[in-house]
Amino acid sequence: MICFRNARGRYLALLLLLWLIVNAAVRTTLLVMAHRTLETSFALPELIAIYFRGTINDLFPYILLTLPMLPFLLLKKHLWGGRTGRIIFSLIFWLYGCAFLFGAVAETLFWDEFGSRFNFIAVDYLIYTTEVIRNITESYPVFPLLAAIAASAAVLAVIFLRGFWKRAHLPAPRSTWMTVVCILLVIAAVIYTPLSASDRVERELSANGVWSLFSAYRNNELDYREFYSVIDTDKAFRLVHDGLQEKQVSFLTPNSEEWRRTITATRPEWNPNVIQIVVESLGTNLLGKNTPNLNAVIQKSLYLSGLMATGTRTVRGIEALTLCLPPTPGASIVRRPDCGDLFSTGSIFRARGYDTAFVYGGFGYFDNMNAFFSGNGFRIVDRSSVSGSDITFANAWGMCDEDLFRTSLREADACFEQGRPFYQFVLTTSNHRPFTYPDGKVSIPSGSGRSGAVAYTDYAIGSFLKEAASRPWFADTVFIISGDHTSGAAGHTDLPPDRYRIPAIIYSPGHIAPAQVNTLCSQADIAPTLFALLGWSYDSGFFGRNVLDMLPEEGRAWIGTYQILGMLKPDSLTMLEPLKEPVVTAWNPDTGELGPLADREGTGTRIEEAVAWYQTAHDLFRSGRLKEKTVMLRHEAER
Repeated sequence: MICFRNARGRYLALLLLLWLIVNAAVRTTLLVMAHRTLETSFALPELIAIYFRGTINDLFPYILLTLPMLPFLLLKKHLWGGRTGRIIFSLIFWLYGCAFLFGAVAETLFWDEFGSRFNFIAVDYLIYTTEVIRNITESYPVFPLLAAIAASAAVLAVIFLRGFWKRAHLPAPRSTWMTVVCILLVIAAVIYTPLSASDRVERELSANGVWSLFSAYRNNELDYREFYSVIDTDKAFRLVHDGLQEKQVSFLTPNSEEWRRTITATRPEWNPNVIQIVVESLGTNLLGKNTPNLNAVIQKSLYLSGLMATGTRTVRGIEALTLCLPPTPGASIVRRPDCGDLFSTGSIFRARGYDTAFVYGGFGYFDNMNAFFSGNGFRIVDRSSVSGSDITFANAWGMCDEDLFRTSLREADACFEQGRPFYQFVLTTSNHRPFTYPDGKVSIPSGSGRSGAVAYTDYAIGSFLKEAASRPWFADTVFIISGDHTSGAAGHTDLPPDRYRIPAIIYSPGHIAPAQVNTLCSQADIAPTLFALLGWSYDSGFFGRNVLDMLPEEGRAWIGTYQILGMLKPDSLTMLEPLKEPVVTAWNPDTGELGPLADREGTGTRIEEAVAWYQTAHDLFRSGRLKEKTVMLRHEAER
């Protein structure tokens, strides 16, 4: 590791050379992929900068990865000599080669799916191994890939070590200075901050995958007040008050830190059944020739065309759709320990005597979904609840969407027979890699890609609505269909708004008039809009509001990753990042372009508004004030 005049130093130098070559090859592969998918091109100086930063960023993870070798480096010389020693260290070199190549393949496949280096999604995947391993085995030729990796690593070990063993001399015995230098290098590797770039794609290409994985694990949950810009608490609440003003709204108390309000309906109350279908990865960009059923339903529905997803994961969609909050930095509330007894859409339904159920085609322990929904009063109906005879097709993520919707129909029929209104939160899985589904349903072969999966999900939804129309409860039911997030939110900027567009359809023939609302809005606004349509008066702790009561210039949406938080206005995007100053850019919703803001005088106001929403949501959750019993004061008094 330190002195390359002895066998120890030369051995580690060869391993370092292999590491740098593999990472350079990965960087080159990802650069080509970025050029193809994002139409990216770089000038020669930019390419040189990418590879220079990348090489420096690769050095320090190497030190940490070879840390297990440290005891061998400091052992006496006899362990390195003889036939046994050569076999041991050749095997170690081969194992490291396998690990390097495996990481290279994994990074390439991850980039192909998510358009970035390893991030918090990879961390999540390491936690939920059952579904992920099944997904990988069904999506890729795993065993041939592993065999190829092992064989390639063996070939590289022979090439790199053949000359080494011929010229190797026994190293000198261990020394104190070698120990000290090794420790200093490890400390430097731990505190090292990777070289970065302003452009997201350049930054990702310059990064090291291993370092990105460890960084994502370390930063998976963030304390807003520790890492982000903050403003005075009273001022934050005042700004939130201004943003929550609607017709017929009064705040519950005059307290300066009050966000709860009573919403009084402006139309007669109606108590229909509600089935909310949340479609995996359904971005607005996927609507078209492969979605004839959804296209037809949109023409008969209230369609929120200006809707934005709050994040890039299903748990983010669940968080926004049920809790009606902006995305919290770090892990979604759904995946946090204290995620139960919260004020949610289920709270409103159960206060009116509804049965509330989470209906999911997979195993709901994934992403802590069962714990979240059951902890917030929902019945759990997932794959483990369904008889094997009722499952006609399944893959790594769960039963096919047709089976899921048949389960939904059975649950609805049972509630109807009991004379109880019902609310179902139905989460699909088929529009997810490996994109497999029953044969013969759509013209695109199963497993061939996302276009086929979208077509199949559309087919399943069409069949479901047709079957539901024959049920006695159909005429008294509202169907909500939306995406949980888009199929890909990676772009040249950290928060490309156009990659957060998802559809939201509110369908109830004879009750809700067809219309298209173009106002910019959030997933968190769907439930308040629904309750307004139903004529419900209730106490609210939601940050979302009725879209139909918003003027176009009042439109806003919260979008984010697990670290970067954004607030969209009709003409701008404000971004909040950990330990950085907020940034405001102009946004053209028609072209999707981001650029310099013309009105710089309004920058401070936009920043304070964005900070107010995120800071207040964070403080309320951390303080426990988002609990159901805290919000529903009137209902508690009535009980």
